[in-house]
Amino acid sequence: MALLLQSFPAREAIWAQVFAEADEPLILGADKVTDPAEVRHIACWIPPADLGIYPALETVISVGAGVDHMPPMPEGVRLCRTIAPGIEEMVRDWVVMATLMLYRDMPLYLSQSRAQRWVPHDVRLARNGRVGIMGMGRIGQLAAHSLTALGFQVAGWSRTGRPVEGVEMFGAAALDQFLGRAEVLICLLPLTDETRGVLGAGLFARLPEGARLVHAGRGAQLDMEALRVALDQGRLSSAMLDVTDPEPLPAGHWAWSDPRIVVTPHVAASTDHREGAEHALAVIRAARAGAPLPGLVDQARGY
Repeated sequence: MALLLQSFPAREAIWAQVFAEADEPLILGADKVTDPAEVRHIACWIPPADLGIYPALETVISVGAGVDHMPPMPEGVRLCRTIAPGIEEMVRDWVVMATLMLYRDMPLYLSQSRAQRWVPHDVRLARNGRVGIMGMGRIGQLAAHSLTALGFQVAGWSRTGRPVEGVEMFGAAALDQFLGRAEVLICLLPLTDETRGVLGAGLFARLPEGARLVHAGRGAQLDMEALRVALDQGRLSSAMLDVTDPEPLPAGHWAWSDPRIVVTPHVAASTDHREGAEHALAVIRAARAGAPLPGLVDQARGY
């Protein structure tokens, strides 16, 4: 039984090396499948349109951390997302960078620089800044601890409010309290029916006046028109977006030229090819042993 990888040549080359070293069978591309019954696992970003042609299929592995783009799996097929230290560290780095940029008014200074204006503004100490992180999974916790180490007063929010060591946590019932203290709001939520459009007018109205938004969750969580209104009204002072709706933003979209916004093209992280292959091997071995699968997704919850 083999894993079928559907990807691009650079990833395929590294995965082929890792799987050869592990003495595990790997098929590179659906066109190389001679017997569909041999395929027990598929690793991909977009799965084949008809998974039913693989009668022994057990798992589909998203080669990234996200799974909201995945269709429903056939009955009996489990879905896993890739867990790789590099993904978590890269997103953490982007979030810390974005938080510091917004807290130190970098969009304003970039605008002034383009206009050749030398105008200093007040400088704030990190220890006086209150940061709120929505989404306290592995990446959220890593970002929280890193920002705490810089001196920020960090709080976290999750649906359950489950305790996280060293972080003040808020649950679903305390959302207003959490938002009311978030001078910098960081969104790292997964995309679910509940979180779609969550970053909208109602949420922005509950933030402190002049709050800043760091968005590295999913584009469909952000109401772009509500963002523009919140910026125009002074409810928000600036935003840094790695994901948008639509994505990519079309030419001429207002956010490209708004001096209060910095947009990056969904580059907060990308899966290291070797780490991705090693995660896939871990899934295969766990499935073979009847052990819990790393990165297993609850398809009813969406994460």
